[in-house]
Amino acid sequence: MSHSAASLTVTRSGGDAAIAAAALTVKLGRQPILHALDFTLPQGRITGLLGPSGSGKTTLMRAIVGAQRISAGTLTVLGLPAGTPSLRRQVGYVTQSPSVYPDLTVEANVRYFGAMHRKGKADMAEAIAAVGLGPLGRRKAADLSGGQLNRVSLACALVAHPRLLVLDEPTVGLDPVLRADLWDRFRALAEAGTTLLVSSHVMEEASRCETLLLLREGRLLSQLTPAELSQRGHSSNLEQAFLAVIREQEAYDGGSPPAQASTGSRDTGVTKQHGSVR
Repeated sequence: MSHSAASLTVTRSGGDAAIAAAALTVKLGRQPILHALDFTLPQGRITGLLGPSGSGKTTLMRAIVGAQRISAGTLTVLGLPAGTPSLRRQVGYVTQSPSVYPDLTVEANVRYFGAMHRKGKADMAEAIAAVGLGPLGRRKAADLSGGQLNRVSLACALVAHPRLLVLDEPTVGLDPVLRADLWDRFRALAEAGTTLLVSSHVMEEASRCETLLLLREGRLLSQLTPAELSQRGHSSNLEQAFLAVIREQEAYDGGSPPAQASTGSRDTGVTKQHGSVR
């Protein structure tokens, strides 16, 4: 465990759910994007949000952080309706594209976001150390690599000591070593009490999560553990297990996704491409 990451401890609220959705529906105009989702995510765990491009992962994440209007149903985050103003200090959101100012240093970027949450210099240093960028604190963001920029974005979210951290494909474009290191840091944060929701299309990363939400075409096909996915798909290789479950579901309903399932994984239209799901 990273000592710096582990020190970013948050306060838990017993066994209450971090996120709870009931018949959650999102429409853009008349086009449905999310179809009556039902799920509950525990606190202090890492949940993987998996599905091909266009499955609704980013829309769901935006709804959770209060950036997407809900059309029907309910969505509760840390015991409050999603989008409640007081949640802004408790929920961190890291988008796919780095959200930093290129003309500022790493320290200045994190200090700026920390100031919005009344955090000081010590909090800034702690967040930068937690993502392994201590030696680069005075370097301008414009001079960093893509992977380092992703870490700066993460530090900007961590400086507020969020109880819930929502990450939209945070490891995309990273080499295997950097990806493994970042997941070690995620695990340390979860052990310290932070709840993480991490979207990915890379099946290898599913094994690093404690529970999985599988989406396709805006429908929640299953909520299960990696072990349950492996068992259901009859393979220790999670990608192969996922593909086996897809074929099983296609045989079951002719390729038309069902309304929803609470167990088991279903996701038609997913193709294998270099160990990823798209």
